[in-house]
Amino acid sequence: MSESAAELRQRILDLVGEFSKKNWQEKAFVPGETPVPVSGKVFDGDEVTSLVDSSLDFWLTAGRFTEQFERQFADWMGLRDCLVVNSGSSANLAAVAALTSPRLKDRRLRPGDEVITVAAGFPTTVNPILQCGAVPVFLDVHIPTYNIDVTHLEAARSERTRAVVIAHTLGNPFNLGAVADFCKRHGLWLIEDCCDAVGAEYDGKKVGQFGDLATVSFYPAHHMTMGEGGAVLTNSPVLKKLVESFRDWGRDCWCATGCDDTCGKRFRWQLGSLPEGYDHKYIYSHIGYNLKATDMQAAIGVRQLEKLPGFIDRRRENFAYLRSLLTDCSDLFDLPEATPASIPSWFGFPLTLKAESGISRTDLMKHLTARKIGTRLLFGGNLLRQPAYDGVAHRVVGDLTNTERIMHHTFWVGVYPGLTHEMLDYVAETLREACRAAPAQNHRAA
Repeated sequence: MSESAAELRQRILDLVGEFSKKNWQEKAFVPGETPVPVSGKVFDGDEVTSLVDSSLDFWLTAGRFTEQFERQFADWMGLRDCLVVNSGSSANLAAVAALTSPRLKDRRLRPGDEVITVAAGFPTTVNPILQCGAVPVFLDVHIPTYNIDVTHLEAARSERTRAVVIAHTLGNPFNLGAVADFCKRHGLWLIEDCCDAVGAEYDGKKVGQFGDLATVSFYPAHHMTMGEGGAVLTNSPVLKKLVESFRDWGRDCWCATGCDDTCGKRFRWQLGSLPEGYDHKYIYSHIGYNLKATDMQAAIGVRQLEKLPGFIDRRRENFAYLRSLLTDCSDLFDLPEATPASIPSWFGFPLTLKAESGISRTDLMKHLTARKIGTRLLFGGNLLRQPAYDGVAHRVVGDLTNTERIMHHTFWVGVYPGLTHEMLDYVAETLREACRAAPAQNHRAA
């Protein structure tokens, strides 16, 4: 008897599970031969099977898996709404663009308005500010938390300040108490870039719950992955609708793909100077984009979300383990510290070389690279020194002393869930080799 489509589907999925077990078997770690990456995706047959299951629907754009993920991830983050997009960078763009909507009236972000941020960060936290015609106001950061120095917030505010857009650096929350209070007192929007910090907590609440909007990335390097992908989250129904509009071509209609007339008056709208009854599916209230993700990405995300708490626990465990191994190297490095009142969800392990160490960061990174240990700089260092930002309108409040120090002396190594204690032992010992090679008068015996 011939198999039904449902039976064939199940047989395909069972075979995918078997293939995954065979194809991605864990291999023994060999120091100096096995790479120790700074980040990477951690998955098994669950994600591969879910991906194939979605592909067999051949729906391709947002569908049943996207709806499931948005609902479940919003609930996990403790927020009302989640809107999946195609990257964390797009999430930041959609979030900032939403603040430019005329529907926000006097609170809208207009060209020439100012947005407070930091220069020591990732470009696409800042880029949407510029892309929307606003002026970034850069503040310095604190070492060893690597987050905004809140002592200059009041000095940074002007009559044109409308928002604060900051990332939680490497999974370590910024001082949300001070920043959220500042925004509340002055009626400013707050966007929390949580792309590196999913699951981090401040004062007993998850990051993302303090701002008007929160953004997340699902790139393979991050806490969970969809391959590419990201999300914008909010508790505000108004902001949710605006983000959705900017994500979906700028349209006024909110019908999901494949749905029609959920408002019940598709041919009875009259907006702008359009003729009465113009099809609401083709009315555009914003200069928008197409930033949507596919259902196949969401299918991966649904399975990754089930494992997310374990991923975060492992990151914290790896961070604590590596820090314990490097405690007696604190005369050469500034070792990372959690922001007071926070429980980080560590994305990486940042190290800043002290001036008296006698060690060149470039030489040290080459030393690690030669031994198959991955390293990264703290993103763009001082973004104002990057070629892309030459000549852009901006202000700097205070100095950028620590930002400059980060640009010259900071790097980070991995703590992601794919790393074992054996790998971290090797990372620590390799760093100690560099410690022993440094001028003897500059450090205690390692």
